[in-house]
Amino acid sequence: MSLIDRYILKEWLVAFALTLGVIICILILQNMYDSLPDLLQTDAGFKEIVLYYSLTLPTYLPAILPIALFVSLLFELGTLHRNNEIIAMRASGASLIHVSRSLWVAGLLLSLLLLYLTTSAIPKAVEQSRTFFDNLEFTADETQRGAREIGLLYNLGFDNRKDGRLWFMNRFSERAWLGLGVNVHSRDASGQELSRISAAEAYFDDIHGHWVFLDGRELLIDHETGDILRALPFEEKKYEDFDEDPSLMLALYKEPKELSINELSRIIDTVPPEENPATHAYLVRFYSLFAAPFSCLVVVGIAVPFALTGVRTNPMVGVSKAMGFFAIFFVLISIASIFGERQIIPAMLAAWIPNIVMLAISAHLFKKEL
Repeated sequence: MSLIDRYILKEWLVAFALTLGVIICILILQNMYDSLPDLLQTDAGFKEIVLYYSLTLPTYLPAILPIALFVSLLFELGTLHRNNEIIAMRASGASLIHVSRSLWVAGLLLSLLLLYLTTSAIPKAVEQSRTFFDNLEFTADETQRGAREIGLLYNLGFDNRKDGRLWFMNRFSERAWLGLGVNVHSRDASGQELSRISAAEAYFDDIHGHWVFLDGRELLIDHETGDILRALPFEEKKYEDFDEDPSLMLALYKEPKELSINELSRIIDTVPPEENPATHAYLVRFYSLFAAPFSCLVVVGIAVPFALTGVRTNPMVGVSKAMGFFAIFFVLISIASIFGERQIIPAMLAAWIPNIVMLAISAHLFKKEL
């Protein structure tokens, strides 16, 4: 690593650390403005509040690291320009690639770090913070109502086409993991109903990994005529092959952006998009989480050439253009996601095309500056 590389990297690291700290503080304050009143309503103490925000902090990283990188690059390169250091480097024969290569390495390392966190720490943080907040709310509600009456989700349905079972529950308690008014239709490969279970209640035995039905009956059905052949009443009955996870059922009722990459993967495996078009939104989000870390490279490609055009003109012109292209990048992400969810373009292409387009533009800009 040359002297120029070490100097630019050192200056950028200082700017990046300061920018990242400021952005994290701003986001925490914004989150506190939105969620702190809800936490206080659950009678959460100081330790619970600190723990909650500690759990949510890693979930901010995919969004704030590229922004912190972008702002720190503009700040550092602007400072170098005002001090005429960029002019001196270029005059000494250093090319644009030479001046910026340490920043490209930093962008690549940040991308790899984000990719690692996206597949390891961040999924746990997403799930733990959501569970922690829900448990605080459930605990507060239990002082007024029973566990069976809180966290109720009405009209819960789940189509397990892989195993040929269609679930309907009038109500499901997220706190007690108890279904009320449960009906399960078992079907063959052609979709003909073979049997039906109707029960007043059902719960998932998470120790043994199967469902237990209470106060119900099992109807055996003639798949050719649809007539009921036999009704078998029961007070309690275990179905060891009924292994549908309630957390997966509940995940399908959440927005894709609220779910971790692990939850998205489970949804896609259990409910393939080719069988259920509604799953395409989860597939696009899944691929987007893998593509998002590499936006750090896009940020370097946008910030460096535009910031350095200020060597010949007003530096604010380059900064303004860079911010404009940064905004276009996020517009591209939104448009591509919509196209992917509506199956206009493949889900993987929808996730990666914004990065590909902006990196191609960056390569063109670098070529012009050489």
